[in-house]
Amino acid sequence: MLGINFLAVVVAAVAAFVASLVWYFVFGKELAKVSAAFAEGMQKPQPWKMLVVIGQSLVLALVLAYFIGLIGNVGWLGALQVGILLWIGLSAVQWVGSIMWEKVPLKMAAIHAGDWLVKLVLIAIIVGVWR
Repeated sequence: MLGINFLAVVVAAVAAFVASLVWYFVFGKELAKVSAAFAEGMQKPQPWKMLVVIGQSLVLALVLAYFIGLIGNVGWLGALQVGILLWIGLSAVQWVGSIMWEKVPLKMAAIHAGDWLVKLVLIAIIVGVWR
């Protein structure tokens, strides 16, 4: 399957999960101010949701590894560019739409979009370099 290093996929997924934990530890109080659902989740964390997030990270890492495999050897700088471009083309665009059409608070969108930027870049670099 395009020379995907599945160990790199797992490591990238775990790294993305840990990075998200740190991200929301840092920005969680601010997010709780604009999201009642997030605030409630902080009060009663549910372990199954963490398993879902790990699953999401695995899927994301596998898809990124596949796309980077299609591109070929990219090195860390190329992987960084892939992560940033995917963030702009997918995540950032989605959050702009959510802000405009669903009235998602800018602070909420910025916090989540930042998390996705970190995840996409981190995963892309790990699976892009560790092929």
